[in-house]
Amino acid sequence: MASSTELKKILGDLNKDSFISLLSKLIGESKYLQNNPPELIPQEDRAVKHVLDSLLSLSTTTGGGPLVINHVTYFPGRGNVIVEYPGTVPGKILSFVGCHMDVVTANPNDWEFDPFSLSIDGDKLCGRGTTDCLGHVALVAELMRRLAETKPKLKSTVVAVFIANEENSAISGVGVDALVKDGLLSKLKEGPLFWIDTADKQPCIGTGGMIPWKLHVTGKLFHSGLAHKAINPLELAMEALKEIQSRFYRDFPPHPKEEVYGFATPSTMKPTQWSYPGGGINQIPAECTISGDVRLTPFYNVKDVMEKLQEYVDDINENIGKLDSRGPVSKYVLPDENLRGSLTLSFDETMSGVACDLNSRGFHVLCKATEEVVGHVKPYSITGSLPLIRELQDEGFDVQTSGYGLMATYHAKNEYCLFSDMRQGYQVFVSIISQLED
Repeated sequence: MASSTELKKILGDLNKDSFISLLSKLIGESKYLQNNPPELIPQEDRAVKHVLDSLLSLSTTTGGGPLVINHVTYFPGRGNVIVEYPGTVPGKILSFVGCHMDVVTANPNDWEFDPFSLSIDGDKLCGRGTTDCLGHVALVAELMRRLAETKPKLKSTVVAVFIANEENSAISGVGVDALVKDGLLSKLKEGPLFWIDTADKQPCIGTGGMIPWKLHVTGKLFHSGLAHKAINPLELAMEALKEIQSRFYRDFPPHPKEEVYGFATPSTMKPTQWSYPGGGINQIPAECTISGDVRLTPFYNVKDVMEKLQEYVDDINENIGKLDSRGPVSKYVLPDENLRGSLTLSFDETMSGVACDLNSRGFHVLCKATEEVVGHVKPYSITGSLPLIRELQDEGFDVQTSGYGLMATYHAKNEYCLFSDMRQGYQVFVSIISQLED
């Protein structure tokens, strides 16, 4: 077996020409990888083709090399790829997962450069997917290619999983969820799983859950000069939401573990959108809708919060006459007409947050590798949400997360990453493999 120092020498540095060549091909497909159904359904196999072109000549099936490659498709044109570099010790394994081959949308008219082709500006690699997540697809593919070319004798089996359909969790059975259901990733539970889809070169140890909600409020339309004959849904919505938020913050206060994980904020519930059917300024409308989201630190359960929010709304509806009103004729009940204002709460697709295991071997080797390569290690947590990883953790995988794009350009116009950051990402991966050999 190669020593840690020897292994680092064997695997060397990221091959810039090879990496740029593969990334250029992937970004060139990004127009067809946009994930925004029903209008835009990504064709991940367009990216799969380039990954396979770079690796198949080193595979057991076609090239006489060591890589075991499995192209798994659950929906036409939307494949996943599992690549394995076999080790010598049964059950000793590590994996790099989460590199997804779909991207968010990009409008070329809003960009300073073509989002669907790779452009290079010094250290900047520009194009849709460079940070999220085609840059990581190219990076991990290059790691597997280098392992196959140099053939170091490892105790650990190294597995890379390139997935479809990360950007739209509302559609299931296409990507990693289907791979897990079919048992194709089960052996990855035997070692650390590094989810490579965050940013800024530091371990991301916590993410938030997300509960998108809509509060539809029904009142009674009437002329604003006769406000006593109306039930003003705008006033009702504002007062009801204030009461709901007060109860939420009472029942889900800042959690002690949030400080341990370094969350910038506790759990929050807030409105972000307001809509009503329209009408004259002298008309009290009949209804309105407030929409928003809950961002939940992973120490609270999404289902528990949803049940509580519904409980708040049910209680307000039952006691709507007791809710604070505004002004001498503001009211939410008209007894003479047997009319009551009402609230209806609904939810869109939810997501659970994750708290990585800070005692796991995977976490400690990631931190050591980061400090060694980047020069410092500062794990962070965000109440932004990442799909899929909590489900993996619940299935028994030791999920750790990191990434080497830039948070500032994540899902943004004029997306780019830095080659120097990707180079350090490669060195972190080599360090992780080396450490886990010891």
